[in-house]
Amino acid sequence: RLVLDRQLQIAATQINRVDGRYTQLYQTIASSCQVCAANPVPLWEIRARRIVHDTEERQLYFEEAQFRAAGIPIMYLPRLRLPDPTLERSTGFLTPQIRANNQIGTGIRVPYFITLGDHADVTVTPYVTFGESQTLEMRYRQAFRNGFVELNGAMSWDELNEETPRSYLFATGWFDLPRDFLLTFDYQTVSDPAYLLTYDYSDEDRLNSHITVARARRDEYIEASVTRFRSLRDADNNFTLPTLMTDAEIIRRYAPDYIGGIATLGLSTHSHQRRSDADMTGRDVARLSLDARWRRDWVLPAGVLAGLELGWIGDIYNIRQDSTFDDVVTRTTPFVAAELRWPLVRANTNGVSHLVEPVLQYVWAPDSTTAVPNEDSGVVEFDEGNLFSLNRFPGADGHEIGQRLAFGLTYTRDDPLGWNLGVTVGRVWRDNNYRQFTQGSGLDGRRSDWLVSASVEVGTGFLLMNRAIFSDEFNVTSNEFSLGWQGAQFDVASSVTWLQADPVEGRNQDIAEWSFDAAYEFDSPWGASVDWRYDFEANEPTRAGLAVTYATECVDVEFSLSRRFTTSATLAPATDFGLTVALNGFGASRDGRQYARSCQ
Repeated sequence: RLVLDRQLQIAATQINRVDGRYTQLYQTIASSCQVCAANPVPLWEIRARRIVHDTEERQLYFEEAQFRAAGIPIMYLPRLRLPDPTLERSTGFLTPQIRANNQIGTGIRVPYFITLGDHADVTVTPYVTFGESQTLEMRYRQAFRNGFVELNGAMSWDELNEETPRSYLFATGWFDLPRDFLLTFDYQTVSDPAYLLTYDYSDEDRLNSHITVARARRDEYIEASVTRFRSLRDADNNFTLPTLMTDAEIIRRYAPDYIGGIATLGLSTHSHQRRSDADMTGRDVARLSLDARWRRDWVLPAGVLAGLELGWIGDIYNIRQDSTFDDVVTRTTPFVAAELRWPLVRANTNGVSHLVEPVLQYVWAPDSTTAVPNEDSGVVEFDEGNLFSLNRFPGADGHEIGQRLAFGLTYTRDDPLGWNLGVTVGRVWRDNNYRQFTQGSGLDGRRSDWLVSASVEVGTGFLLMNRAIFSDEFNVTSNEFSLGWQGAQFDVASSVTWLQADPVEGRNQDIAEWSFDAAYEFDSPWGASVDWRYDFEANEPTRAGLAVTYATECVDVEFSLSRRFTTSATLAPATDFGLTVALNGFGASRDGRQYARSCQ
């Protein structure tokens, strides 16, 4: 009997060692399944007249092989080559997958892996169906001395779309450059908007292709990038969207000797172009910005932390193909911010600590600013991350103006046994309503909505979080509830999100969605997982899925069922079935599972 890597066992009537390299086995039975006296027939086995094990190439050669499942002959192969359990990469077929889709038809994926030395490989996957759809998939990977490149693509011939053949290509990679610079790139293209979802290649509805060169050091950051967008959404028009963008920025940090604190100086440039030449809808914009800031913190008596920040932002805009703006627009925005924090800590004898920290921030900024096209600051999210931000707009086109006062209170309970609690409450007051923010953001008016965020964590396996934004009358602007629970045999993740309608931000109606993901591993080899997405406003699910797995030391079986309910002008609902059967014991193991090898 021969056992390879404690996974594959081969029983034979005779074993010969040849030239210190080959092991010849006669009248053999090979299997990675557990064989016991009470259960002498393995789940699967390969019987062969002879097996030759090449220990140098780490390959197994079968002659007159017969594959059996539960003792029943299934297939006869005169010649068969399989990698031994210690080989990680080898040219040959990978695990096939059977898939049935109501749009594509029933078919089989048969991946073929080709090694190109120790630095590159290609995987070619024919996807042959019994219907009118035929697909050829490909993946190419190559590792360089200073980088990595991966390409994924496919080409399909079907009758679902007038454009034939249909195809997509995703490329990604990175390279280390001299002087600590890093080059990263992504390229994404597809023949038609529905192809990625129909064939389940990606859920992307906006393609992002870019090339970026960046360097990050302790007191310096440099980045330059070129980006091209393409929207696959039915409601978007790529002729009027800014699809080509260029960005560059350099940020440096200094520590002044005489005044102390930290000074930051940033210079950035941005431009974007639309394919349309029409007035207003074809607007092209270029911007040059200078951002100078200085901040210093002090520790006052009684442990009060004080901070002072000064800043000035200057912008020069070049605007083309928009008659509502001048060709050249300049804008300056100075600001002064003062902040007080008073962290109060109490620790019990059992090791539990309580931290209460009230925070008060005052910001002065001009009451008005020059109007510029708002291209990158249309959707504002109000949360604990920007409660004390000097500018709550997500981009550079929006500058928050006017005097304002932000107040927040945080409470944190830290238990060495793992029971932790965190609560944040905050609000923003302004001296005037400058009508910069929309109602759906929670920041409109002289007084913003209340922000309340709470989280409970028990050990490393349970997390409960809720973030709500509501007015004095308890009219909820947005609410997000999340639950995560991880045990020894199960995982659960669920979230419920509600957003108030805001036509300015592109939400013509309320959004209420529920997502649920769960997985459970039984004491037996069986396991199951489910996923669910439900739209409460439409009163219908958007996606549902179920997967059942059977995993032992000798075989992995997965059956999956998914249903996509969403529809559009180019996309119809689809139901998908999948079946994968993988024999373990050949090639490197895919995970760290361990199984008992002794009979009970």
